[in-house]
Amino acid sequence: MSFMRKINPTGAISDFRNVFRDAGPSRWRYVILAGLCTFGTFGVMAITQNWTGERRLPEITYINSWPEDRTEAETKAFIAANQKQKEARAKAEAEANAEAQKLWMAVGRASGMDVDTIKQQADADAAAAKAKVDAADRAAVSPAAKTPVAH
Repeated sequence: MSFMRKINPTGAISDFRNVFRDAGPSRWRYVILAGLCTFGTFGVMAITQNWTGERRLPEITYINSWPEDRTEAETKAFIAANQKQKEARAKAEAEANAEAQKLWMAVGRASGMDVDTIKQQADADAAAAKAKVDAADRAAVSPAAKTPVAH
């Protein structure tokens, strides 16, 4: 409590009084404006909050992606169609990437770069990243990964 003994509010009050007197004739307008802003902000916060009652439960909006009476065959057909679209997109993306790679390799050769070595290194890096992801996937699926760990 020694910190509180060193505080003297009389100096702060007298400084505030001197600054307030030196502020000029429009000081009361600013005081009123500051008070309105403060009370307005806290008033809006108080009005929008439900402080007296229980917390309102959130409203749940259900999104129906398919009809409730969809059959198993319709579901399988839907999944198969989506899989075909996904494979077609992946094939188109792979073709576009291969074309872009050919173009960049041509630019690299024209620039005097050894694009074959760069491609081999990039392919090795991609294979290593894929192996790492596959290993992580296998570890996540393995039963040993599901055993509880003592802390």
